[in-house]
Amino acid sequence: MFSHVMVGVNNIEEAKIFYDKILGVLGSSPGVLSPNLTGQKRYFYAHNNSMFVITEPIDNNKATSGNGMTVAFNVENEEEGNLWHKIGIENGGVSIEDPPGVRDYGEMKIYLAYLRDPSGNKLCAIKRL
Repeated sequence: MFSHVMVGVNNIEEAKIFYDKILGVLGSSPGVLSPNLTGQKRYFYAHNNSMFVITEPIDNNKATSGNGMTVAFNVENEEEGNLWHKIGIENGGVSIEDPPGVRDYGEMKIYLAYLRDPSGNKLCAIKRL
C-alpha cells in the first residue's frame, strides 16, 4: 500500500546517527545520502521492500512532529523491540507512553515500544502476537 514514509528532522546528521542505530537493529543498512533538487539533505533507508526517509524540510522552516502521527516499525519479537527501544534512548531518543511490553486488548495482543526521535517524531516498534 505504501511507497515510503518520510519525516522531517531539524539536525540531519544527529538524526542519521539515531536512525542508523535503531533501524540497524531491524536489519537496515545505514542511511544513504541523496540530496534533492532544491539542496536539502535526505537519507534513505531501504529494507524488506520498504523505504524510510529522513529529510531537511524543503521549505527551510523548522521540522515539527505531527500531532497524532506515529511511524511504526515491525519487529520480529519482544527482544528485538526492547533492543530497538534501548538503542533509541542511547542515541538521543526519548521513551514515551507506557514502558515497552505486551498490551492485552482482549482478542488482540500487541507488543509495543514508543520513542520520540531527537526532532520529536513519534515512533513505535510493534509485533502483533
